[in-house]
Amino acid sequence: MLASQSIPSAPKTLSLKNSSLISAALGLFYLALTLPLPILAAKTQAPIPAWLLSVGIIMGAMSLWATLSYRVELDALGLRIHYPAWVPGLLRREWAVAWAEITKLQPRGTSQGGLVYYLVTTSGTAYLLPMRVAGFSQMMRFIHLHTGLDTELIRPLAQAWMYGTLGIFGLFLLLIDLWIVVGLPTAV
Repeated sequence: MLASQSIPSAPKTLSLKNSSLISAALGLFYLALTLPLPILAAKTQAPIPAWLLSVGIIMGAMSLWATLSYRVELDALGLRIHYPAWVPGLLRREWAVAWAEITKLQPRGTSQGGLVYYLVTTSGTAYLLPMRVAGFSQMMRFIHLHTGLDTELIRPLAQAWMYGTLGIFGLFLLLIDLWIVVGLPTAV
């Protein structure tokens, strides 16, 4: 960077939530996979009652919503991941790290061939960098300004078009489910 260029100032705090596109795509896909189950159970006289499947689906939807409701809070002290009070402790993965403790960003490959990054501290503890937040580039600028680490080449794990595609296929699957469930005769 040239000496004449100024570093843009960061906001004092930054609060980011999970991307709405990601939440919507995953929610739609979940519904497409699970909503037909109680209807099919009732129509085919399955050994598992439809009401029990419905309860399980509702619990699963609440769990999905809970895990997608985290917030990333960045301020002058550091970065913090937290959840709303209604999210049960079992589903929380909260953590906080001070800027002064972060020594590097370490890339690690995923089993699907992607690349995730960890914030590594002076003690060697590695915290998974939130990769699916709305405002990812803002978060990376904030991290750069407070740690001095090079974040220019870090990109989100999945691009928006990937979740858009998942959402479209989830919608198609939901329509096919509807078509099958409506046309399925009731077992006698």
